[in-house]
Amino acid sequence: MNRIVLLVIGALAGFGLAVAASHFAYGALPAGLSTSQQLARFGAAFQRVRDDYLEKPEDRTLVEGAIGGMLTTLDAHSSYFDPKTYEAMQTKAAGAYGGIGLIVTVTNGVAIVVQPISDTPASRAGVKKDDVLVAIDGVAMKGRSLDDVSSRMRGTIGTAVALTIARGTAKPFDLKLTREAIEVERLTWHREGDVGYIKIVAFSDRTDPDLRLAVAALKRQIGPSLKGFIVDIRDNGGGVLQAAIDVSDDFLDSGEIVSVRGRGPDEVERYDAHYGDIAGGKPVVLLVNGGTASASEIVAGALQDHRRATILGTLTFGKGSVQSIMPLDNGAGGALHMTTARYYTPAGRSIQVTGIVPDVVVSGGPSAPDYEREEELPHHLPAEGPPARPLGKAIEPVPGQATDDFQLAMALAFLHKTLAVGAGAPDHA
Repeated sequence: MNRIVLLVIGALAGFGLAVAASHFAYGALPAGLSTSQQLARFGAAFQRVRDDYLEKPEDRTLVEGAIGGMLTTLDAHSSYFDPKTYEAMQTKAAGAYGGIGLIVTVTNGVAIVVQPISDTPASRAGVKKDDVLVAIDGVAMKGRSLDDVSSRMRGTIGTAVALTIARGTAKPFDLKLTREAIEVERLTWHREGDVGYIKIVAFSDRTDPDLRLAVAALKRQIGPSLKGFIVDIRDNGGGVLQAAIDVSDDFLDSGEIVSVRGRGPDEVERYDAHYGDIAGGKPVVLLVNGGTASASEIVAGALQDHRRATILGTLTFGKGSVQSIMPLDNGAGGALHMTTARYYTPAGRSIQVTGIVPDVVVSGGPSAPDYEREEELPHHLPAEGPPARPLGKAIEPVPGQATDDFQLAMALAFLHKTLAVGAGAPDHA
């Protein structure tokens, strides 16, 4: 087995759920069984299933199911990637993958479409927001984990995938789609008057160079009147660890960005910033919400601890664990996607369960979704360290005054110094 080849944080377009299992006890097991005895016990069960199950199963299916079950009972984010999923993950980390272009979430065991990506097989076939994925390739999705649902949609470019979709009260219908190369959504940017707005939707290998290009372009476009930057990481569920480190480094001149701590006391990696703030010291507001998770929380924690940005929005998701991808048989046997460490902000804070508490708490408005948080996931790792400071009362929209994006409006008001804030705001803002 190769060592760690890729470090990723987060779940994809949404956040991972552990598979629940029911256990039936037929008698007490002897205490203190050795590892070899436990493996012999597994071997006996494996053989019994091969011999006596209603229809003869494939050995590969049994082994992969056993590996997956072993990992999903450990914590909410550990899982097994079969060879096709592992290949797709490698491609996605680089900024693209073979799929149909759906962003999905799993709520109460139901796979729901969050958004079809424009100009993809799913959007062209008419899949809509809030559609329910009843089955993929004839396999029911009820009760499946988010990783399982996503991996069944990904695969080799040019291959077909069959979806059964329920929409409202109508009878479910079937679609057959052909997988294409799907690009991970790249960051977007535009000017908001004298403020530069940048939206980071995920952290991939392209995020840092795209961010540098966006900041440079906004500086040229707005010129000397530039008040500052709003970096929007709302609903950004994470991605590649190094991309989050690079983005944090872009706004810092020195100091620690994040530390990653494993099982043993010597298993500590520290990542530090290098000189060079691409924003030139201009004020930065970071927009966050309950969908801000994992790699996004690394950026928020680093810029908050160094008082380099004002964090504005609502409490983040609270995922403070690191998953390593460990290929089996050079990837031919798939890969283990396993929690191997926790990460800590420069001030030594663990974000696990507690999340990032914004400097300025601003409601998402009445239409904002009710986000599921890390602490609600089965088998989630416990929090560490002191509890986070109280969230405080959120700034709410004025009734009757409609705003397309209330949090963005408050971020603009903050940069224009028309929004009063407490003493916790950074000095430069």
